Amino acid sequence: MLVDSRLRFDNFVVGSANRLAVAAARAVADTPGTVYNPLFMYSSSGLGKTHLMSAIGNQVAQKRKDLVVDLVTLDDFVQQLHEAIAAGETEKFQERYLQIGVLLIDDMQFLTGHRETQTELLRIFNALTADGRQIVMTSDRPLSEIADVDERLITRLAGGLIVDIGAPDYETRMAILKAKCEERGVRFRGGVIDEVGRLEFKNVRELQGALNRLIAFQTLGGGQVDPEAVVSILGDLAEQRARTNPPRASGEFANFLTDISLAVAHHVEQWKSRLNDGIAYWSGEGYRTGILERVLQDPTPPTSVESVLREFEGTVSKLRDLERQLLRIDKALAAHDAFRDPDRLDEAEQLLERALRTSAPPPGPSASFTRAGFEVGASNQLAVRAADAIVAVPGSRYNPLFIHGPSGVGKTHLMNAIGNGLIDATGETGGVACVPAQMFVDELIGALQEGTVDRWRARYRHAGALLLDDVQFVAGKERTQEELFHVFNALYADGRQLVFASDRPPRELSGLEERLRSRFEGGLVVQMQSPDRALRERLYDRFLKDLGVEPTSEMLTYLADRAVASVREIIGTANRIVASAEVKAVAVTASFIRAELQPDDGEVLRAAAMRTASDTFFLDGEKIVWQWPDAATRLVEELR
Repeated sequence: MLVDSRLRFDNFVVGSANRLAVAAARAVADTPGTVYNPLFMYSSSGLGKTHLMSAIGNQVAQKRKDLVVDLVTLDDFVQQLHEAIAAGETEKFQERYLQIGVLLIDDMQFLTGHRETQTELLRIFNALTADGRQIVMTSDRPLSEIADVDERLITRLAGGLIVDIGAPDYETRMAILKAKCEERGVRFRGGVIDEVGRLEFKNVRELQGALNRLIAFQTLGGGQVDPEAVVSILGDLAEQRARTNPPRASGEFANFLTDISLAVAHHVEQWKSRLNDGIAYWSGEGYRTGILERVLQDPTPPTSVESVLREFEGTVSKLRDLERQLLRIDKALAAHDAFRDPDRLDEAEQLLERALRTSAPPPGPSASFTRAGFEVGASNQLAVRAADAIVAVPGSRYNPLFIHGPSGVGKTHLMNAIGNGLIDATGETGGVACVPAQMFVDELIGALQEGTVDRWRARYRHAGALLLDDVQFVAGKERTQEELFHVFNALYADGRQLVFASDRPPRELSGLEERLRSRFEGGLVVQMQSPDRALRERLYDRFLKDLGVEPTSEMLTYLADRAVASVREIIGTANRIVASAEVKAVAVTASFIRAELQPDDGEVLRAAAMRTASDTFFLDGEKIVWQWPDAATRLVEELR
């Protein structure tokens, strides 16, 4: 996995809760393999573990061209190990990792239950640390709280440095908010940022989500935000957060550790002879050696010829891995010349990505749901403006976008409209995945039963964008949430757009894992409400005209004055009026509509009175529609 170039030390805000971790990370990046090896960082979700680890990788890649840097999630490591065992290529798997100069492993908490993975990790750790290679790991919990871990592995990890990252304090929150505003070119009135900083958010993603909501309100709503309006605008994000007063300056941002610097230079004699040996070997293996030949022709000797050869071998290892993956999909394409030329690694990666997308493309948006056909009103205006903004610049402004609201208010229409807008913008019809969450779950269950999880996983991780509707249905499904977590990370790290829709905000989704909830709230969370009166009038006008009726202002006024819960209710009412008029062979008039609907209005009032006086649980239509899912297929998903 490529290190995200956007995550660097210069855009990581240092505070009292993370100062030790940052100092240790900088020391490791400056002198990999010499101090704090391995480095183990842990914290709750959303506090910057992955940012710090990526910052190490970026700095090493910039300063030490001779070192191969590889970032891998534990999930990917397990998958690669299983593939190697299945193909009888465990030695090649080990050789690949032994060529790495700095190994970065994310999400170590998933070690539980993988005994063979722990054994392989122990073997690789011993070999890398013995050779002075750097290892950095992150987890959402301390090493002692990861269940079922080999004692030998715990001993090796404890031999380095284990450091935690805490929740940001007031000063850190203020520094983060100001840095984000400067980065995005946003200016608020005095006191606005102070009001947000006083709210004690659990993690940086929640803090960023609050800032995103304020930015969206100001930029999409068209007015400056006042300090007094901050709490009301943030709503659910602020209501459960304790408020703190700014502490007095106490020098908490003083340096805690001094960065360690070490310069290493290697001068190898007879470097040309060594390069010639490497060229002869790799040519015999069938690989083009243009990279090595250019180094040989340069009159200036390289700093380390062994590093040049090691980096070349690492590139060849990546080509072999890509080729193996492509062999399962398209054997003819796997014979492409790009897989034999390290100079064409990017081309080989693109060939595999294209094959994965075209072999089994994920479901796309419905062409019938367009942006032009979506009516905008006060009840959905903020969500629509946010949707237009991400179509204009996907993956950069509001990522992820989380839309919530009751059933039938247009969430699905808007989500599909976003998907169609992204397709129009990119021109790639197979690159946008727009899928209901229940289908996402059912596809995973089918893949588990058929043993094709790798193929299912690949097509979503290689999508140009992911739009997941009714995401409330993944709550409580552990395996689905695990897969969605990794898909989210892969797409987000690559700057691809993510959009989710639900009938409730993330904080109200019971059974949703904290790591997913924090990621949903780290973008922009917007609400869509029942249609307001102006919107109801426009919708009735449109739907009646579609049914061949030219509505009068009197008809529209009467219909718009009737409160409805959803757009679907408006469509149903329009269909009922026209159908009834056709059956009775009369024209649709204002008086006809009143006569047709007034009995219903009285029934609504009587039902409301009954609900007030009686047990609302048994009178709630949603609660008395019981659905019994297929137990066999659900059991497969829950137990895997």
